[in-house]
This record gives sequence, C-alpha cells and structure tokens, in this order.
Amino acid sequence: MAYRDGLALQAARIEARRAGRVPDTLYLLEHPDVITFGTGSDPSHLLASERELQTLGIEVFETGRGGDVTYHGPGQLVGYPILDLKPDRKDLHRYLRDLEGVLIRALATFGIAASREPGLTGVWTASGKIAAIGVRVSSGWITSHGFALNVRPDLGRFGTIVPCGIADRAVTSMARELGGAPPMDEVEAAVVEAFAAEFGARGAG
Repeated sequence: MAYRDGLALQAARIEARRAGRVPDTLYLLEHPDVITFGTGSDPSHLLASERELQTLGIEVFETGRGGDVTYHGPGQLVGYPILDLKPDRKDLHRYLRDLEGVLIRALATFGIAASREPGLTGVWTASGKIAAIGVRVSSGWITSHGFALNVRPDLGRFGTIVPCGIADRAVTSMARELGGAPPMDEVEAAVVEAFAAEFGARGAG
C-alpha cells in the first residue's frame, strides 16, 4: 500500500476509534520505497540528494510520529496499532516498551534472539537494529503510526539515511539473521499472536 494511503487509512480509523465506533485495530502493511521524517528528525540525517532519491524511486514524507528519519520499503512489515490507551495504559513510555515486547516475542518464534537497548527505542539483535518504532498519541490517548520490522528489505536502501539518527549502529533483517526470510504471512501471524499476548484482551484486528 502506498504510504500516503496508509496515512489516510490511519486517520479515518483514529477518528472512528475516538468516537467509539470501532475496536482497537492493528494494521500490518508493506509500503513502496519511502523515507519518513518524525517530529524529532534532523534534516542532516537524510544523506541522499533529491536527484538520487528520484533515481531510486524513493518518496519522502513528513509525519506526525515521534522519532527521527526512517526508511520503509518492500520486504518490511509495518505495523500501525490504532488503540485507545484509556483507562489503564496512559503511559507513552510503557506503550513503547510494550511494542518492543511484541516484536521480541514475535522474533523469538523464528529463533531470533532480540532485545531492547538501554536508552534507545526499537528492537535489536547482536548484528544491529531489526525493528524501528515511532508512534503518535493524539487527543483522547488514541495511538497511530507504530513499528517497522525488517523481514527481507533491501538493507542498502538504509544507506540513504542515518537510520533513526543513530550513526554508529548497523541495521539487520530477519533474512540476514536466518540466512533467508520466512514467508511474510508467517511473520504477520507471529506478530498478531504476540500483539494479542502483550496487550491481553486488547486483541489485534
């Protein structure tokens, strides 16, 4: 799905969730090549010129999520939880840690040992960062944006940016960790199961 369409999908669902017309939802999507800037982005972390990005077919978007610059593309599973954190989860730090927990649990399904890094947001293996997280919590404690799990993306595309503003750490993927990527539908199923386990009764849809 085009990134622009993903934004529109989230916007409509946020309003419906705020109004209580729909339950909590987890969208799992793949996007064409795109670079997104969060509210904390440093413009110098975009390393490619406009011409280079055009040649590569990479779009650029400013977003309302937290965090720095990141890349999305084919082979990456992007998750957008649209959740009402009221009444018992109104804690942004806890929510970020919960999302990390989802991904750590899902990766363990495939035998990948992943963990948190003190002082950083995201999920890591010994080889590098395997999942990025950047969220927005709007009025009424409704969440949007979310996480990006590297299943089998072209890791070379991350060379167009300083991923999440962290210059001294590598980026990795499930394909690199395992010597080959599992089918995307199996990864999606593992993420949905882990999401339901982490958030309890707040199931995924």
